[in-house]
Amino acid sequence: MFTELFTNYNWEAIKATIYSKTERDVLAAIQSPKRDLNDFMALISPAAQPFLEQMATLSHRLTQKRFGKTIQMYIPLYLSNECQNICTYCGFSYHNKIKRRTLSDGEIMLEAAAIKAMGFDHVLLVTGEANQTVGVDYLKNAVRLLKPLFSHISIEVQPLEQEEYMLLIDEGIDAVLVYQETYHKDDYKLHHPKGKKSNFDYRIETPDRLGAAGILKIGLGVLIGLEDWRVDSFFTALHLSYLEKTYWKTKYSISFPRLRPAEGILEPKVIMNDKELVQLICAYRLFNEEVELSLSTRESEKFRNSAIKLGITAISAASKTNPGGYVVAPQSLEQFEISDEREANEMAAIIQKAGYEAVWKDWDKAL
Repeated sequence: MFTELFTNYNWEAIKATIYSKTERDVLAAIQSPKRDLNDFMALISPAAQPFLEQMATLSHRLTQKRFGKTIQMYIPLYLSNECQNICTYCGFSYHNKIKRRTLSDGEIMLEAAAIKAMGFDHVLLVTGEANQTVGVDYLKNAVRLLKPLFSHISIEVQPLEQEEYMLLIDEGIDAVLVYQETYHKDDYKLHHPKGKKSNFDYRIETPDRLGAAGILKIGLGVLIGLEDWRVDSFFTALHLSYLEKTYWKTKYSISFPRLRPAEGILEPKVIMNDKELVQLICAYRLFNEEVELSLSTRESEKFRNSAIKLGITAISAASKTNPGGYVVAPQSLEQFEISDEREANEMAAIIQKAGYEAVWKDWDKAL
């Protein structure tokens, strides 16, 4: 389990190492033919900021070498905003007095039809963490309804047991996103005071259960703003390295969600500016040429336009973060405010204008 490796590292010691990196360390990392975690610490350090142009140029080249000039298009489908956790940063948090909604079969199909009409063939199913309402049986049913319509189905739901993931894989899910939110154990508890999600160890071991279940792809990440993003990103990279070595048949992706406004949530502890997000994206690409890098509509139009050539391989568009947000209940409460509200065809045109191909279908089992 990753927890065995994780306990060997100290947050404050890693932080001190990152902030002690020099420009010489950064240049050595950029020039290295193969970069390790020590190099990654240099690339995410403050000392790397003067080298953003070099990092971006190299990140662009390495991404094209591995992924070509393509950007995967995907869209979230929120099935429910019911949740039994209290999370300080989420509009769906149990303590928020909002109208709760879980989509019925008919409503799921209406939302799916609207998504298909936009051209998407890759859908991400999202729920709050309410096992009694949107547990494994509900998810199995949703996947059965949607699998004939979409070639690739990802889920972002409550952590499950290995056997439960195996059941969902048999139904047809291809990927699971499970963000640790923060690897700072004390602050994790501060932000998750109630509910199953408050169990730090159970959550951090979720990718192990997924890998053992044989999932095609695992999505990792932290919520940028809860803690020092540099230290959290180091632990994400450590987790990624461990998983790639342990579950080598599985693919991996990294996302970069920055804390966005939502109903009743806290202010960010740490503000990451756009240059720092560019630095982080490029650092991940220089560290790992194989990992997929995903960017959501949390980010602005201007930033997403420029990020296409930085190393991003997947991007969402036309996203709604409320259950039924596309046609069934467009006015229901969002999980968080999006920033880029452009339609899917507009985003595809921007991608094409940048010299890339917008890929709507992720893969085909017949090939």
